[in-house]
Parts: sequence; C-alpha cells; structure tokens
Amino acid sequence: MVSKIKSISSSAVLACLAFNASAESLSIEKYQQAERKLAKHTENLVFGTVEQASWTENNTLIYQSNTEQGTQFFSIDAVTKTKRLAFNHQKLASALARITEQEVNQEKLPFSRFDIITNKLISLKVDNESYQCNIENYLCKLSKDTIKSDELASPDGMQAVYIHEHNLWLRNLSNNTKKQLTHDGIQNYGYATNNAGWVRGKKPVVKWSPDSKKLTTFKHDSRNVGEMGIVSTAVGHPKIDVWKYPLPGDENIFKIQRVVINIEQASVVVLDMPADDHRSTITDHVAGRDGSLLDIDWSSDSRHFAFVSSTRDHKTATLKIADALTGKVRTIFTETAQSFFESGVSSISWKYLDKSNEFIWFSQRSNWGHLYLVNAETGEIKNQITKGDWTVLALLNVNQETGKLIFSGAGKEGGDPYFHYLYSINKDGSDLTLLTPEKKHHRITLSNDAKYFLDQVSTPNQPETSFIRSTSSKSGFIVEQMDINKLTATGWQAPIPFIVKDRNNQHDIYGLMYKPSDFDASKSYPVVNYLYPGPQVGSIRGRHFRTARGDNQAIAELGFIVIEIDALGTPGRSKSFHEFYYQNMGDSGIPDQVAAIKQLAKKYHWIDSTRVGIWGHSGGGFASTRALLTYPDFYSVAVSQAGNHDNRNYADEWGEKYHGVLVKNEDGTTNYDSQANQLIVDNLKGKLLIAHGTTDTNVPPYNTLIVVEALIAANKDFDMLMLPNRGHGFAREPYMMRKRWDYFVQHLMGLTPPKEFTFIK
Repeated sequence: MVSKIKSISSSAVLACLAFNASAESLSIEKYQQAERKLAKHTENLVFGTVEQASWTENNTLIYQSNTEQGTQFFSIDAVTKTKRLAFNHQKLASALARITEQEVNQEKLPFSRFDIITNKLISLKVDNESYQCNIENYLCKLSKDTIKSDELASPDGMQAVYIHEHNLWLRNLSNNTKKQLTHDGIQNYGYATNNAGWVRGKKPVVKWSPDSKKLTTFKHDSRNVGEMGIVSTAVGHPKIDVWKYPLPGDENIFKIQRVVINIEQASVVVLDMPADDHRSTITDHVAGRDGSLLDIDWSSDSRHFAFVSSTRDHKTATLKIADALTGKVRTIFTETAQSFFESGVSSISWKYLDKSNEFIWFSQRSNWGHLYLVNAETGEIKNQITKGDWTVLALLNVNQETGKLIFSGAGKEGGDPYFHYLYSINKDGSDLTLLTPEKKHHRITLSNDAKYFLDQVSTPNQPETSFIRSTSSKSGFIVEQMDINKLTATGWQAPIPFIVKDRNNQHDIYGLMYKPSDFDASKSYPVVNYLYPGPQVGSIRGRHFRTARGDNQAIAELGFIVIEIDALGTPGRSKSFHEFYYQNMGDSGIPDQVAAIKQLAKKYHWIDSTRVGIWGHSGGGFASTRALLTYPDFYSVAVSQAGNHDNRNYADEWGEKYHGVLVKNEDGTTNYDSQANQLIVDNLKGKLLIAHGTTDTNVPPYNTLIVVEALIAANKDFDMLMLPNRGHGFAREPYMMRKRWDYFVQHLMGLTPPKEFTFIK
C-alpha cells in the first residue's frame, strides 16, 4: 500500500486525504498532549536555571533562577564564591505591594531583573515605573531620576538625551532641568532619528563619549525618501500610520550626516565628509538594542573617535577617525567584499586601540572570520591575530595595557561547528587559550573588567550547568546545575541532533529532529519541515538546552516528525557557506531542506517522504511558499506567515545587502525576479495557507497581498488569514498556532482536527 502511494502524484494523495478526513478525527487529547509541550508548561518544570544575569562593578553576579520555592534572585561573589539570596523575597514583595497598591507574590515577583546601586539599595521596574528599594528596612520609593524609554543616559548616569520636535535635548537626571542641544532639526531631517524603515523607535541614536561631555550622532535625512502606510481595523475612522520606508532600487534612501555635539556649550560640529548611506557593518540598522549608534568607538580621552562608513551595497567598509573638536576626518583603511562585508558574526568585532594607535579588525578575507592588527597611522596590517579553518564570532574585550583579547569562536574544537567557545589571545597572535573546556555550547556573560565570566554550558539534549570562571586561569566553580527530573517525569523528550549532507554532498548540514513522545517505529509519520532561511540567522538559533523550541515538539505530538536544519546561506561557519545564495534569495537553502528530508527518510523507514509539509514566519513565510512553488511534487502543504515574498517590497537595507542593488533590464525584467514568489504561482499544486498581520510595520502586508493577487489571477485555490491589528510577531499566538496545527492535521495527515481547540490561558 505504501509503495502505491509513493507512485502517485501529490495531488492524488491530497485528494485521498481529503476524502478520508471526513471519516476519522484526531482526538482532542492529542491537542492537549501537544499543548503540554509548549514552553509555558515546560519551563516551570526545570530548576537551577540562570536567567537575566548581569555583573556589578565589584565582580558580583546577579541573576534570576527558577527554584522549587518559585522564582528567586541570587547574588554570587566571583572572588569569595559566596552565594546568597539577593534580598528577602517576602519582605520585598510586601514593600512593593504597599507602594504599587497591588498584590505581589514573593514566588513570582513582578520584575525580571534589578540593578545594585549600593550595598543596601537596588533599583527595579514594575509596570514601566521605576523604584528604588532599600533591602535593609525594605522601603521602596518611586525613582525621581528614572531613565525614560525615549531617553539614552550618559555613561556617568547624570544626564540623558531625548528628541523633541526633531531636535536633541538634554535632561539633568538629578534636578530634571532641560537644555536644548540642537536648533536646526526639521521634519524628515532631524537629529538622532531612529528610523530604518522596517524598524522605528523614539529613543535617539547617539554614542556618548567616555567623559559624558560629548556625543556623536547624525542628522537623519529622509526628505526625498518614499513612504509606507498601514491602516488599522476599527469601527469608525481607522488609524493611518505613514512613515518613511526606502525600498531596493529607490533613487533616494536614508542618509546620515554625522555630527559631534559638545554638551556644555550645546555646540554642533559637522564632520568634514559627505553624508553616509544609512548602513552598518553587521545589522540592518545603525542603532543597537539600547539605542546606541553602532560602528563608533571613542578614544579613552574623548578627544576623537573611530567609525566605519559602509556603502549602500554593503560591500565596502571604510574605517575613519574623526577629531571631536574640529570635525576633521582621516581615512585609515578600506575593505571590499565580493558579496557583503560584515565586521563580525555575533556582534561588531572591530576595536580602536587609541593608546597604541592601532585597530583590531575583523575580516573574512580568508573565507573564515578572523582578527587582524592594523596600524592606525598607515592603515597597514601589522599581523593576523587569529587564523585557521574556523571563525571568530565576537570580540568581547581588549585590554590595551596588556594587549590581551577575549573573544568567542566556533569550529576550532571539532564536533558541532555551531557550538560556541571562549578564547583569549595576545594581539600579536601568541598564546591562544581555550577558556571553556567542555565540548558543548557555551553562553558567555563577561564581567565588566573581563576578569570573570558566567559560562552556561549545555547542548540541545543535555541540560545546562552554569559556572563562574576566570579569564586568566582554568579555575572556576558551579553556580547552578539544571534539574530536569520533574520535566522528564512528564514524558518530555529532547530533540535529536543529526547530520546530513547538503544538496551537492559537500558540506555537513546540522539539524534537529522531533518525534512524538508515543513514537511507534512500526508506523509511518508525515513530516513537518520548519525553516528560517536567513541569511542573518538560521532555523535553529542557538545550540543551548531549551525545554521547548517554539512549537516544534508540540507539532510532533500530533503525530508528525518535525525537522529543522541550518542550510547553506546561514551564518556561523565559513564566508562561502554564508554567502551561498547571495544575489539569489529565491534559493533560501530550500534544496538543502529537501535533501535533508530525503536522506533521513532513506535512513529511517518510519519517515514518510511522500507526505511533507513546511512552515515558516517572516523570511520563513517567504521560503515556505517558495518551497511549495519550486518543489510542488515534494512539498504538499505549506503554512506561510508574514512573508517578505518580494524584497522589492521590503526594506532596502535587507534586500540590497543579500540580493544586491536592483538592476532593471531593457526587456522589463529585473535581477529581483528570481526571488519574487508572485511570478511563479502557476506552479501551485498543494495546499497553501498564507497569513499576515494587517498592521505589520516590519514586513508590510502588501508583501503577502501581491502573492494573493497573483494567485487569484492564476485561478488558484488557496487559504488566506489576515489578522487585524497584528504586527509582525503573531507566529505563536494561540489562534495562529491552532490554525497551523489544524492545517497540517487536515491536509497532511488526512484527519479532522478537533473543532476550535482552546489553549489553556
């Protein structure tokens, strides 16, 4: 019977499945079993965790942990190894209950992190209000010098800058006095504007000098940039949101005119150079998560700073030094990549060594990411610091006095190339030292002075052990040991790591497989393929232990084998691996997904490669539809969410980085046609559920509607779900998750799902 099914077309299989669906239903107990595998149910069954960890100035680690007594906060001295509760949880709960006038449970305090101000004073935030709490007498009060969400504080913590009417203002945090720093900002040409098109924010984009007396920022020029607009759903007049959003091929994109502002004099110095394109060397935004301007490194005396200008096509990065008093700019070094230049894998990894007049520079010129020492006067490379067929991930610290570097890397120790390790090395390339001995994945939190680090050690199927370790010796001690006994007692099981070959049988491809907890090897299971194609990240995103990775195990519980891989075109390995489908985003690693499933089906008889579905969100929404259209005889079902189906309708920084600058041909075609899903809808054979949020400002909904329009024109059957007033992050909202499960059960398994299953709140 199985051999006959394999010989008929996917359309015939679907017809048979649709016929059988009316005859048999999947029990509601299966859905309940699946729901119990979601993180909201599994995370509380694990104890000895380390979360929201941070270091104080005196090398004390503070963190949150799930314990048998509930969520607790601890502090541990790295020198004395003394561990204690950070405070009396019951007394703090009572203090917070008094001042907030609401019930506070000591086992689940209403904050996830806190900061130590003094030995007896901590600061924390509850419901967007900041409090200072005395942990001797347990009295809390509202903080007067609270940093607001739209402000960026100076290094000395005495002042903060914010934007008002397109100009930059300064607020003194001790007396709340305000001072206007700039005066010529206007609409669409304002100071420190936080807009990359696909992401926006109210916090200014600046980089403070170490002495807190200056800052560098820019005037954000969007005067001639095209607009994007979305409309809310409501009874009555909707809200209409219109903002500047450049697209690939636009004549005008965001420009940034770099400036330096002297805080005391409120004077502005414009750098002596043309405006830069709105680009950075690693992200698709010029601002970091905290609002700080990226690719800037001040000298220790605050008199000058180094920065990198990147070209619109992301290929060329130019390292420069600016005089903070005069605005004079000197070019030091330029590097051009054939595809796209990046200054790091996990984070920006170049550093200005002003005391020795040198730079640490990250480059993939050898096909692997490595560090180089550059003469800041001549721009010549003095020596290569790291080398070999492995990659530096992030430069974490440089001690200018000793010349010692601390960095994370991957691929050097053998085994899984996605496991992260920590190393130290001298800037002359000598004394490379591995600081994390276990052949597992290491998550690192470095102390402020780089003498110690929190090392969270695990694998996808081995629970985490957390250490505090020294960067100067092999000494260390255990902080927490994860206890998963209560979790495994429920029948929980970890994903199964596997290795296959890519489409060309050249590279090892690493993945995770999820089986039902009631797996029966005598049965045949359909496959659900989860994917995120990158190029900036892959599907798996971290090899550390988790109790749940999205709803992968939950879907498996319904009776599927779930498979995810990091295909060609994803980062963390060689440059050639990462740039594999540069200028051809229509590839998106899909041939490797197909090759992986076929190899696994050949190895395991219980994998039914005639029944394969696929789903993804955002880039995965694009790629899942793409897979259904390019492999219509392999994939029979796809759930496609919030997809950027044609990057001509998405942010210029993204498309022009990974697919190249738009080129229009004389015959009306373009180099972007190869990635446009709407151009190949005639290939549709299987079942497609396409979904989008109507107020998605990251990937605007028109990216999906252009495909919908083409499907209608081609007279194709498909299913569509538009979620009103939803942004980009609806992937695992209960309704969308239930519809996704239902779709695979009905069209891939051939069963009727329980009607309107409701998740436990």
